[in-house]
Amino acid sequence: MTRILITGGAGFIGSHLVNHILVNTDWEVVILDKLTYASNGFDRLRDINCFDDKRVHIFAADFTQEIKDGLLSEIGKIDYIVHMGAETHVDNSIGNAEPFVISNVVGTFRMLELARKLSPKKMLYFSTDEVFGDAPKGEAFREWDRYNSKNPYAATKAGGEELCLAYANTYKVPVFISHTMNVFGERQHWEKFIPMIIRKVLKDEVMTIHSDPTRTISGSRFYIHARNVASAVMFLLDKGEVRDKYNVVGEKEVSNLDMARLIAETMGKELKYEMVDFHSSRPGHDLRYCLDGKKMKSMGWEIPIGFEESLIKTIRWSLEEKNKRWLNL
Repeated sequence: MTRILITGGAGFIGSHLVNHILVNTDWEVVILDKLTYASNGFDRLRDINCFDDKRVHIFAADFTQEIKDGLLSEIGKIDYIVHMGAETHVDNSIGNAEPFVISNVVGTFRMLELARKLSPKKMLYFSTDEVFGDAPKGEAFREWDRYNSKNPYAATKAGGEELCLAYANTYKVPVFISHTMNVFGERQHWEKFIPMIIRKVLKDEVMTIHSDPTRTISGSRFYIHARNVASAVMFLLDKGEVRDKYNVVGEKEVSNLDMARLIAETMGKELKYEMVDFHSSRPGHDLRYCLDGKKMKSMGWEIPIGFEESLIKTIRWSLEEKNKRWLNL
């Protein structure tokens, strides 16, 4: 039986990966999650009906601490490691960088040390487009382009990447790296952009839109559904090469204002918004991120579900009465 260890498996993207594995493989899943505020306990795992699945083994453990022998014994043999667990909210990192350094740098160190003991076939470190910093219009960063972190979150993810490369070079840990852009989907924390828009529109509140200093051009992102990210992760566990990097990119660029308008239109509601120059008032916010996805495409990976279809499904799911709790309503 193939066995995979996922850190952050109780979180938003991690739980989508767990669900994808359970639906599409016969693998066993081992989850390490320290259950920060973002995980909402085990609610996501209960929601995908895997909490009592015999193929799933869940450990509420802090991976920023050394993994002791008792837990190591419970984890057992592992074929693959996907290190997704992280502190991820840019605003929070600007307000207090320390938890991000502990989770994203020290936590990655702990997982690399664990990989040395477990000797998996491969280990994937889940990183972000933000390590490259702001992308000028018309530019898309390739996997090995220079880094230019603009906020503590991005810097800690870049630091984790460098640790991974060092462990691959020094200790032959079979680790490689993915960069993923703005992920959305069901059960996302309500503080994130898309559920925040849905929440604001439902409550008839004004949504602030990140813009340039003139407050006329909104920021833009390449959005990708967590299901598609899970597909990419499984593809990379098969095809990815040790000590390499891969960009997992959404199919098209969408401005934040257009995204907000599309959501409101789908909901049949009016969008009330205000353009705000976050970048000038609070350094660390980048107007545009952009990654080049040609490498993954040349390897044969295609996005399984299109952007519009994924977004509409997510909005409709979020508006179901039983799911509104995820919007903190």
